[in-house]
Amino acid sequence: MTIKKQPWVILIFSLVITQLAGILGSLFTATKISGWYAGLVRPEITPPGWLFGPVWICLYLLMGVSLFLIIQHKHDNRERQFALRLFYVHLCLNAVWSILFFGLENPLLGLIDIIILWLMIVFVMLRFYPLNQWAAYLLIPYLAWVSYAAVLNFAIFILN
Repeated sequence: MTIKKQPWVILIFSLVITQLAGILGSLFTATKISGWYAGLVRPEITPPGWLFGPVWICLYLLMGVSLFLIIQHKHDNRERQFALRLFYVHLCLNAVWSILFFGLENPLLGLIDIIILWLMIVFVMLRFYPLNQWAAYLLIPYLAWVSYAAVLNFAIFILN
């Protein structure tokens, strides 16, 4: 017997799980901003530090709504299950970037992770699209930001 969960419970779960990835990453980021990161040579296209928090909060919200749409998909099939597994793996890669880049102070490992993360976002979007087009569309700003972040990561790696 399966218990049908209320949509609002699934929505809260989806929003919380994505925000937790952000919180985990911020634990490794916050302590390095004024020290190690401040000493790095950064490209001119680096946005002001205050912008990162609000942008990531919005992106995690979009990811959470996207996840909710897929969890709520009408049919519980293999494609949906595979898409959800990809999403959770991608979310782990997202959190791991902060650990590698900031926690280990290693832009090269961060760059490798963010390239894999970028590919995973594309794979997730491709798997979400046939299930719910909006779930895929909601990840477009995230893909754009991670593309920009990858360029920043690459530039920091080269400059330092």
